Amino acid sequence: MPTIHITDIEAAINFWRTKAPSLENGALPPETRALAEVYAVMALQRSHEIEEPALPPAARQAWLAWFDSTPDTPCIAICSTSQGDEVCKGCGRTFAEVQLWTEMTPVQKRASWRRITQEGTAWRFNKYAERAAENTPARTG
Repeated sequence: MPTIHITDIEAAINFWRTKAPSLENGALPPETRALAEVYAVMALQRSHEIEEPALPPAARQAWLAWFDSTPDTPCIAICSTSQGDEVCKGCGRTFAEVQLWTEMTPVQKRASWRRITQEGTAWRFNKYAERAAENTPARTG
């Protein structure tokens, strides 16, 4: 089962901290609080990942709102899987990930993003990093 990594929870918290700062009395807005509670439990349990069904509904909604603000795909329009490579030299996704991307859930997509970012070998991270930044707009809507 795909999991959400603690770094994604943290990124979502930071997204919401910028979008909806703390209230005058210092209380966290609902989205930030929901994510912070998950983050705290994960930290106390020394867990780096949480399964999607374990995410409380409010935290899941806040996480999905953050997810919608991230680039939709790692593609930089240089696809070597169309040339027979099992892993795309441009974006780092496997052939299966490229083929199934539109059917993947947000959690599955983030797992792919995490893997290719950790590997850092795709051209999007070196040779064509500027092109990747130009070709990965955030989702709208």
